[in-house]
Amino acid sequence: MSTRDLDMKVVRQLAMALPDVQECSTHGHSSFKVRGQMLACSALHKSAEPNSLVLKVGTSERAALTSENPDAFYTTDHYFGHPVVLVRLSLVDRQVLKSVLKIAWLQASTRKPARSRKVANRRSGAK
Repeated sequence: MSTRDLDMKVVRQLAMALPDVQECSTHGHSSFKVRGQMLACSALHKSAEPNSLVLKVGTSERAALTSENPDAFYTTDHYFGHPVVLVRLSLVDRQVLKSVLKIAWLQASTRKPARSRKVANRRSGAK
């Protein structure tokens, strides 16, 4: 498979091979979570380039990735306030994608499982 063949099918295959990953839907598109914590999803905002992936990696990891390979890893104003990096799938190979998914998985798997909003709202007294 050439670098240009990477798409959400490959992302799904690599993400689902990681422990505790579940496929979900975000705005009708595939997303992946680890015990309720976001791992990766399609970059849907109009500021993102087509065939880009959002990976939750943390701000220090984002800085390192965008510094090391700014052609493949980037951010936009819309995403900048979040601990994520955008990945141009056309500019990474399978091994790089696997590596950055592992970084995102480590980030997500070390966080406490996300509670549903309904449970959180009941505990805080919100409706």
